[in-house]
Amino acid sequence: MANKSATGTKTAAAKKAVVRKAVSARKVGAKGMTFCTLAGRDGMTLGVRTGKGILDVAKAAELFRVKAPTTIHQVMEGADCAPLLKLVEKATSDARGKSVLVSESKAKFGPAVPNPEKIICVGLNYRQHAAETGSAIPPVPLLFNKFNNALTGHRSTVKLPSKVDRQFDYEVELVIVIGKTARDVSEADALKYVFGYANGNDLSARGLQRATSQFMLGKIPDGFAPLGPWVVSADQIKDPNNLAIQTWVNGKIRQDLNTSDMIYDCRTIISYCSKHMTLKPGDIIYTGTPQGVILGYPKDKQKWLKAGDRVKTVVEHLGELEVTLA
Repeated sequence: MANKSATGTKTAAAKKAVVRKAVSARKVGAKGMTFCTLAGRDGMTLGVRTGKGILDVAKAAELFRVKAPTTIHQVMEGADCAPLLKLVEKATSDARGKSVLVSESKAKFGPAVPNPEKIICVGLNYRQHAAETGSAIPPVPLLFNKFNNALTGHRSTVKLPSKVDRQFDYEVELVIVIGKTARDVSEADALKYVFGYANGNDLSARGLQRATSQFMLGKIPDGFAPLGPWVVSADQIKDPNNLAIQTWVNGKIRQDLNTSDMIYDCRTIISYCSKHMTLKPGDIIYTGTPQGVILGYPKDKQKWLKAGDRVKTVVEHLGELEVTLA
């Protein structure tokens, strides 16, 4: 009986060990994490926000000899985040960690998502914005696009294309960052495909935008898609359609509303887009802007953005994104 008991104990212990090993082998996701992209001499690299500054993942991985994803695209494509958590713990508890932590005030940010396959934008997606521009409510989401050349980061300088237009405008926007391949998904399931959310500014050259029936030319100048500084994991945003959203120009507030005023909410936008194209991890969707844009002012009060202006957009829980125009 004693031998049988011992054998049974060993078998149970072995089973528990297998279970522990299986659990430890599972990938750790990005829940509860806030990411950025740092711009350095060697290009763009992943940053993780901590209570003691931004972890430069590439430098930390080298210092502590831990293999970890070093770009946000690797994370969005499913890389294990356990090494990132390990690096955060080491950097914030080890004296050597100071060398791989960057102060937020001194960090040089790249676009939060630097290389999306697709940049999809939604036009006229706030009720009050449609009203201020005298536009009808679109019967379906009104889509247009930007390209990667338009992406730029927090605290960057955006050179205005003043040779081709003079009517420059701001548009604060909640940006959806896709985290899983999505094709023909339902509205009920749509948010399951979101990796996180970011603060974006759909800068616009209104003269070019209105020159033809196509928005594109007024939306794609270099630097006209500021994005960041953070990508906040989706689990930290309880309801993307209940966020305060603002624009400030030279310290004066210009836009101030809530994402609840969207005509087509985030679920609808994702589902609608996925019925027309395959959304992939890293794709980003600018979801539209609230009322308060310069285009919506009476013509005699339209004072367009100019070189030297500082434009700051704010989205609740997603931080402040500021650029200087030149």
